[in-house]
Amino acid sequence: MPPPALLLFLLLFLLLSAGVQSYEAPEDKQDVFAEKACPAFLTFMNAAYLAGVTVELPCHCKPQQVQSVVWFFQKHRSSSEQTQSLTDLHGNKLLDPRRVPHSGDLQSRFSIRLFSLLIFRAGTEDSGVYVCGSAHRDFFYAYDLDVQEAGALSYRPRLSPEDRIRDPAVRDPQGSARPLYQVFTSFGPWSVCDRCGPPGEQVRVGLCYVQSRFLHVRYRRANQTVASCGSGAVPQAFGGVRRSRREAKLEVRSCQVPCPDPAPPPSKTLALMRFLGLSSGPLPVEVPVFYLTHPADRLLIVGCPGSRPNMAVAWDRGSEPIYRFADSVNRNGSSTNPRLAVDAGHHLVFTPAKTEDSGVYYCWLQGRQAAEIRLLVYAHLGRRQSVTSHPDFPVALRMVLRSYAVMAAVFILLLLVRAGVRHVRDAAETHDD
Repeated sequence: MPPPALLLFLLLFLLLSAGVQSYEAPEDKQDVFAEKACPAFLTFMNAAYLAGVTVELPCHCKPQQVQSVVWFFQKHRSSSEQTQSLTDLHGNKLLDPRRVPHSGDLQSRFSIRLFSLLIFRAGTEDSGVYVCGSAHRDFFYAYDLDVQEAGALSYRPRLSPEDRIRDPAVRDPQGSARPLYQVFTSFGPWSVCDRCGPPGEQVRVGLCYVQSRFLHVRYRRANQTVASCGSGAVPQAFGGVRRSRREAKLEVRSCQVPCPDPAPPPSKTLALMRFLGLSSGPLPVEVPVFYLTHPADRLLIVGCPGSRPNMAVAWDRGSEPIYRFADSVNRNGSSTNPRLAVDAGHHLVFTPAKTEDSGVYYCWLQGRQAAEIRLLVYAHLGRRQSVTSHPDFPVALRMVLRSYAVMAAVFILLLLVRAGVRHVRDAAETHDD
């Protein structure tokens, strides 16, 4: 036992040390919603996306006393009575896109996470006005969402990200020199190469926009004279925009980049590995493994965990890459509809899934392998599907009948052998008598 004087000295040393005196408890982080007040006049932020992507609409402002939000939806040109709630007050229908898989019919495509609205695999029918508010219909923040369908994939490497394909301007009928509106396609930048090592692909998206000085002032963007073609800011009098609007474009080009050298382990790890007699080379990179089971002959949609619309995503089946352009265009240059393909939202789509699709799949994010998915597709009989309608029923029936025929032949052969043995035995006994 140390003497009491030594314990008292140690206690005084700790109390008087600079480290103890300078320690302060960390302050609570300030609420981000307290820094931004909601607008007094509700306006709609225009946002355009490609069909098939997962859209995230953040609720950028709300009163501090509001602990949960409700998102409301209304189609363009609709009355306020048709505004409907997408989720309940607490957002019970939750689906985390970071967890693979999300597939099938996607009954719950809408979800609230941290006050943001997530729309999984958004379609053109999801276009409209989305409002973040409360259960008492207090509205805080709003979006004007325009989801555009993409046509066939194409190679257009000559266009730069700033290039725009414009339609002829529509002149003012009163003879003004300034046009009423112009419709153009605006391309985003090329993504990074979606995989390293083997050849990969780069993609970019071109969306339809309209430029006019007569757009509705309640729908806003950084440039007040530009809005997406399906936006509510386009006046109904511009009927030509609807007729001349362009399809969204998804362009692909090939690429190949080397994989970066892995970072060397720390010096302490190297010393420990040398002490244990292990190799001091780079440590293998482990990716998370996910397991997925799905019934056969049904639609299957698999997403890469952690992916976002602006990320480059690639898929491999085992060691075989799955390419977008090669799978959608045959040798003659005509478009095809493959059963296994990567859609515009970077999901791996099976239409439908078959038992032979079972295997190991890998997905890449921003040029690096991100996840390993072990898929098992099993035969399934639905409620309205009979046994005889299954495609494997004839093969199974022939196998069962063949098995019964073999067993019956073996049984008859055993009976004949038994009868022959008895006949020989009876004949021998009669001869002895």
